[in-house]
Amino acid sequence: MELLCKAPVLSCGARRGRGSGTGSPMGPLAGALGRWIYGAVKPPPPPRICGAPGGPPVTAPRVRLSDGRHLAYAESGARKEDARYMVVFSHGFTGSRHDTIRPSPEVAEELGVYMVGFDRAGYGESDPNPNRSVKSAALDVEELADALGLGPKFYVIGISLGCHAVWGALKYIPERIAGAAMMAPVVNYWWPGFPADLAAEVYNKQEVGDQWALRVSHYAPGILHWWMDQSWLPTSTVVAGTTPLPNKRDAEIRAKLKADGTFQQKMELATQQGIHESYYRDMMVMFGKWEFDPMSLPKPPCPVHIWQGDEDGLVPVVLQRHIASRLSWVNYHELPATGHFLSPVPGLGDTVLQTLFGNAKQ
Repeated sequence: MELLCKAPVLSCGARRGRGSGTGSPMGPLAGALGRWIYGAVKPPPPPRICGAPGGPPVTAPRVRLSDGRHLAYAESGARKEDARYMVVFSHGFTGSRHDTIRPSPEVAEELGVYMVGFDRAGYGESDPNPNRSVKSAALDVEELADALGLGPKFYVIGISLGCHAVWGALKYIPERIAGAAMMAPVVNYWWPGFPADLAAEVYNKQEVGDQWALRVSHYAPGILHWWMDQSWLPTSTVVAGTTPLPNKRDAEIRAKLKADGTFQQKMELATQQGIHESYYRDMMVMFGKWEFDPMSLPKPPCPVHIWQGDEDGLVPVVLQRHIASRLSWVNYHELPATGHFLSPVPGLGDTVLQTLFGNAKQ
């Protein structure tokens, strides 16, 4: 696969699985530039830990994990004591413990669905994890479920980039998962299961700044914080909230969030312990080098669903279709004239719960 970039400074001129393109006449210059950048880059500032001196206050309930970190959480739906089904939500990029698929309270109560969202590591009021990975995300979900007494099996629902925790759960703790749903799951263009030409084609359709942000996240994560902080370099339009959105509802939602200040408020809450520990670690984990390819996973012992809009301006629908074609055990639901923001789609939250639990055994 063509490695999705032509930037010798990041040694990205080779094909996937081959060398680093050292035969290029730009090789010595690239090496010199790379050494200069790494020498000039300052480490990101230390995080402002919630509850620590000088850090933000702790306002949410939290659980303590085996490594001493804390996860903040928020509950919704049926009372845990009365619930028949337990669901853990993994929020998306820029999100929080309060993010859900927005089912109506009546449907959640009728089906008996208890739901808990949590601030993923480094977000909101959850402690940062300097060793964050796809595996650690899955294990955080498991430890949260155990700390809250959700039983031997529970359901997981991921939103956007937060779906890496769902893929991780299917890989590392499949015996704990009763069912899984992923809402517009973000993809990693470097997953080996993607056809080389297709992945390169859709990658290069992104804004230039997003192409570079992903390149750095994948090839040089150690300089990501520095890169994103340089106004003269091309950086992520997703972080800035300026990505072109082809779907009308998506564009209207984002415009409203920016106009009324909600976009900025969500960012401040998500990054209050440091943007490196939240947004940038998300990018490094999601677009870095995975230990496994989701398209090589064996069939899990539970139903798995993916919902995807066909006008998604952030996740290429053609790549989602390819994943579904490779994994016959995935129940793929493509939504016409729908974009990336699925939680606000009228009635979809109820549909997801009814799909997961309407015919489930009691």
